[in-house]
Amino acid sequence: MQHWIKLLTALAVSATVAVIAAALALATGTTSRGATVKIAHTPLGRILVDSKGITLYDFPKDKGTTSSCYGACAALWPPLTTKGKPIAGRGVRASLLGTTKRKDGKLQVTYKKHPLYTYIVDKKPGQTTGEGSKLFGAGWYALTPTGVVIDKD
Repeated sequence: MQHWIKLLTALAVSATVAVIAAALALATGTTSRGATVKIAHTPLGRILVDSKGITLYDFPKDKGTTSSCYGACAALWPPLTTKGKPIAGRGVRASLLGTTKRKDGKLQVTYKKHPLYTYIVDKKPGQTTGEGSKLFGAGWYALTPTGVVIDKD
């Protein structure tokens, strides 16, 4: 009887660890597959969004594919990271998707060589509250499906 209790306890612990690992992967926006970039219709027009429909932003202060957003900047504007080749959703040009290595070794998704970020204030699909913000030394702008920044200023 004691053997069965130990076995069931071990199985319960294993299942709990697996659930926690899956939850962490979902919470950080990364999985063993590539991050998905999609298109959404918003008041700004058609823009790039992540797999959850959250707006993706460009930070013109970045130099080419090299991110300049770390620390407090990355806490407010989390980079879209991936563990595999990014996946193009319907309407997204796969040829414009890429990655760049961040200082911490993580791969950040790029589009037309722009590193992509979300904004922690955008909680619901279609929100674009970060559009035009002037934080951390430059503006933040949503991108069209062709990779052009939307600058409504």
